[in-house]
Amino acid sequence: MTAMETLERSRALWNRDRFDLGSDEILAQLLDRGSLEDWRALYAIAREDAALRARIVTLVRTVPMYLPHFWLAAMESLGAAVDQHAVARDDGMGP
Repeated sequence: MTAMETLERSRALWNRDRFDLGSDEILAQLLDRGSLEDWRALYAIAREDAALRARIVTLVRTVPMYLPHFWLAAMESLGAAVDQHAVARDDGMGP
């Protein structure tokens, strides 16, 4: 099974009618609720896709209370620019 097929079948997307990795909502849902298998597939795709790496970094920085921060280190290991000292955006959504 390819990485895309794994993500298309992800149980994390139980409330979605279709899979679209271009959707930030779907990507955030995979980052937040994905299984280890989903995360491995996402990492494999991000290894070849600089734009996806940048989107993951942006999403983790935008929704810091909810998305696992290990994604920042993972994307940095693939070459994404990650400022480890950047302060997450305060949108008033968290405590």
